[in-house]
Amino acid sequence: MERMELVYSRERTRQQSAEVDDRELAIRARAGDAIAFETLVLRKTPAVVSVARRIIGDADEARDVAQLVFLRVWDSLARYDEKYSFNTWLYRIATNLSIDFLRANRSRAKAHGATLHLVRGREAALEEEATFALESSQVAELFERVSEDLSEKQKAAFVLREIDGLDSKDVAKILGCGESTVRNHLFNARKALQKKLRREFPNLFRRWSRQ
Repeated sequence: MERMELVYSRERTRQQSAEVDDRELAIRARAGDAIAFETLVLRKTPAVVSVARRIIGDADEARDVAQLVFLRVWDSLARYDEKYSFNTWLYRIATNLSIDFLRANRSRAKAHGATLHLVRGREAALEEEATFALESSQVAELFERVSEDLSEKQKAAFVLREIDGLDSKDVAKILGCGESTVRNHLFNARKALQKKLRREFPNLFRRWSRQ
């Protein structure tokens, strides 16, 4: 009977935690609430895996990195400041570990290409670079080739801003740089993408440059 009551009590606590926002869950987890942390892990794993996969380029390795991310989160909760967004703090950990993993891969072998779904540019233009749209299958093929030409920070900035749709201010916080640096990373990433498109897909480049 006592065991059944204990199981019921834990399940009720999980249900209650599911209704709490991220910041409060992080505060509870920081105080040692394992169920609050479990709720955060379940809630945030898809987003963490997604950003890691886009930066690293491999789904299985992204899941491995996601596990490392939540281990780091658990170890670092004492330093989390609830005055700031939990999402931004989590994305910074996920992005930094993904960048570290990508750098390690590049030191061992040629980097994996990321499969990204590029949408029309969120802005009419960035500096003098026009945005353009690509079919997802063509983007996947293109990024398999172009990703090795981007620095880790350029790739991360592009993923966070153009794919995940974060504000430049949040991207800057995650990458630990200024917004002007984020804009510079995006400019260079787009420039590399266009250069690769012009060289290896000339017909597509002429077609999309007219759009």
